[in-house]
Order: sequence, then structure tokens, then C-alpha cells
Amino acid sequence: MNTTELIIKGILIVVLFGVTLLIAMYSTWAERKVAGFIQDRFGPNRAGPGGIFQPLADAGKMFFKEDFIPSQANKWLFILGPCLAILTALMSSAVIPFGESIRYEELLIPVQGIEINIGILYVFGVVSLGVYGLMVGGWASNNKFSLLGAIRAASQNISYEIGFGLSIIAILMMTGSLSIRAIVESQHGFAWNLFNQPLGFIIFLTCAFAECNRTPFDLPECETELVGGYHTEYSSMKLGFYLFAEYINMFVSSAIISSLYFGGYNYPGMDWVRETLTGSLGAATGHNLATLIGTIVLFGKIFFFIFFFMWVRWTLPRFRYDQLMNLGWKTFIPLSILNVVVTGFGLLFDIKYASWAIIIVMVIMVMVSSARAPKPVVQPQRT
Repeated sequence: MNTTELIIKGILIVVLFGVTLLIAMYSTWAERKVAGFIQDRFGPNRAGPGGIFQPLADAGKMFFKEDFIPSQANKWLFILGPCLAILTALMSSAVIPFGESIRYEELLIPVQGIEINIGILYVFGVVSLGVYGLMVGGWASNNKFSLLGAIRAASQNISYEIGFGLSIIAILMMTGSLSIRAIVESQHGFAWNLFNQPLGFIIFLTCAFAECNRTPFDLPECETELVGGYHTEYSSMKLGFYLFAEYINMFVSSAIISSLYFGGYNYPGMDWVRETLTGSLGAATGHNLATLIGTIVLFGKIFFFIFFFMWVRWTLPRFRYDQLMNLGWKTFIPLSILNVVVTGFGLLFDIKYASWAIIIVMVIMVMVSSARAPKPVVQPQRT
């Protein structure tokens, strides 16, 4: 890697890092605006036009708020918990391809922090380490509610990590690569994996809610049972790190979902757009502009899923803990394994949409069971 390429790569990494932080910061504002819209109220509207400066006000409040450590807490582990949570959240976006490539003279530099051929394994490894931040913080607080929240986070992470990983094995079988960029490039144009793996997408999306501790799977910080869960004893910027890590994880999850199932930076007609721009603006300018359009398309998909995360939070009630664990162990893991088997069968006999057979069978079973269910007897009302 020569000096010019190294400089451009460094600038690109800094920009991607800044964009990740900016989106996570303004996700807090968007969350409150979406909640206000759904609940028929204004949401933040004091700090700037439409409350646009509210995240800056919240950050200032977090920085200048009193920071205390409980007297019986393990001081260094208490500090390490939120630091570990925010670190692993930021590391997970390094391998996501946010665009095709930037052309500078004879160089083609991918719009990506780092490209490794085991990118999806890297994401799963880093995400699985994130639960240590919750576990360490909850245990070090010397608070029973915090410890219960940390234990919930660990057991929830284990149960949903398995379904999470099994759901994408079918995609890896179809593409033959662990590289996220290779998976995105295999969906060139409109050949999205969503059409081939609808069940895998549903399982992956649901497990993403559990991985991010988002409603209806926010049991580790369930305020009706555990006060605040694993971060009950935290204040100031340590609490801010925990909350910020959740929004960064939500952004990364949306980017991974968009890359694995919705084509990433691919969109219908992208070849025609690239050829037109290259022919009219020149090779370098046209290529870079086409890359920019693809990046904007990817961020549009990411913003949609961030909105979906928020929409679900303010629409559905949270599960009971036994329902949460049953769904992970007894439903998603068997369905994920079945999806892998059916996908392998489809690849063996060249049946492209074999995974749809599972959904069709499930729908038929639900319809049959609903038809056979005894109807409630309505007692006649006396007049």
C-alpha cells in the first residue's frame, strides 16, 4: 500500500467512524421524535428548530452530570464495563462495505474500513464480546438488580447468538464466502438474498432485536422488574456509553441486515447509471459519483431499518422472560437448522427458492390449527 492509498484509506476510516457516531447520536433524537409521532405528541422541540440540537444538549448533560461509584463496587471493573460495551460496538462496523470503491488516478480503494475474507465471523466475534461489557458492569455494581440484568443479558445473548449464526449459514452456502463484500456483490442489481432466504431474514431480524436489547426483547434492562437492569448504578458518561452503545449496535445491525439480505449498495439499474455517468463525466468522476449513489442507497436502507427498530419499540409490549427464552431455544434454533437443510437440498437439486417451502408449510399449519381451534361459546345476553 503506497502513501497516497494509505492517506485516502485513513481519511475514509475517520469519515466512516464519524458518520457512525453521528448517526448513533441523532438516533436518540429520532427515537424520541418517532415515539412522539406514534403517541400523538411533539417530542423534543425546544433545543433548536424541531429539537435538532437535543442530542448536543443531552451530551452536555451527560458530561457535566455528577459521576459517582458505589462504595461497595469493584471500581476498575465498574469503569471497564461501559468502556468495553462502547469499544465492541464501534469495532463491529469496521468490515461493513458502505460503497463500491473510490477511484483516484490508477487506484481503486473500497469504501470500507478493512476488507477481510472472514468479515461476517469478525462481526459475530466482536458482537459476542459486547455482552462482557454488560456482564462486567452488572456484576461490579454490587447491586442485585444489576446482577440479575447482567445474567439475563448473558443468557439471552447465548440463546439468540445460536439462531443468529445458523440463520446466515444458508447465505454462506449460497455465496461460498464469509466476506461481507463478496455477499453484497453476489446480490448485484436486484438479486437480493431476501427473495431466496425469507425465513433466514425473519430469524436474523428478530435475533437482531434480542442482540441489541431492544423492545420487545429488552429484558436485561426491564424497568418494571429490575429498576434499570445492568446499568442501575451508573450515571454521567458511563451511563451514556451504555446507551450510546445500544444505538451504535442498532446502526450496525441495520447495516448488516441491509448488506446480507437487501443487496447493500446494490440497486436496480446501477450498471446503466454507472455507464451513463462514466460516459458523460469521465472514468474517475463517473465511477466515484456512481459509488456515492450506491452509498446513499445503502444508508437509505439502513435508515429504514433504524426506523423499524423504533417503530417496533413503541408498538409491541415486551415478552416475558420465559417466552423470550422459549422463542430462542425452541423455535428459532430448530427453524434455522431446518432452513439450512432445505437450502442444502435446494442447492443440490438446483431449486432456487427452496426456503419458501418452509414458510408455506408453516402458514398452512397455522391456518389448519386455527380452523380446528374450538370457537368460544357466546352466552346469550338477558334482556
